[in-house]
Amino acid sequence: AMADEGGMFDGFEWLNEPARWRAEASGLTTETDEATDFWQSTFYGFERDSGHAFLKAVEGDFSFEATVIGGYEQLYDQAGLMLRVDSRNWIKTGIEYTDGLMHFSVVATRERSDWSVIPLPDAKPADEVRMRLTRHGDAVRIQYAVGGDIWRMARLCPFSDSAARIGVMACSPERGGLKVRFRDVMLSPPIARTLHA
Repeated sequence: AMADEGGMFDGFEWLNEPARWRAEASGLTTETDEATDFWQSTFYGFERDSGHAFLKAVEGDFSFEATVIGGYEQLYDQAGLMLRVDSRNWIKTGIEYTDGLMHFSVVATRERSDWSVIPLPDAKPADEVRMRLTRHGDAVRIQYAVGGDIWRMARLCPFSDSAARIGVMACSPERGGLKVRFRDVMLSPPIARTLHA
């Protein structure tokens, strides 16, 4: 289904629509379905394309931001942003809960998934995390800011510069019922290419 709400989610559509969600002027709240995930092949050998992603079409260079708050509890609970060309070419980034800890996670998938994590030992599940994905040509830059802290870079990686979809995503591979809230969602022209202030 599409958000009939004007404004923040204009033109967004679900990939794998969850049973429970609501888009309002103030943001999107959703609850994950059972055993949902995005992953392709690497290490585990499986292919999953069942996660929830609320996406809109995008071309060329852009920055996309959202503030994400999630009730992370179980292994691999995750919520954040997604840039997607198709089922085998996508990037998901955001908080992933592993080993009892929030991590800022990036999975860049070009046929096969490549996963990197930054442990956030001081972060608590209720903390707001601001996330930003910027496409500069065939490069994607990912940044995060926990609880109003400064932007930090998580990843710079090559990625397709073709027409794609951008938006927010949530998955819970080991359960259902992860509650997530996305607010201050914004698609804008790309930030400056300066990597270091």
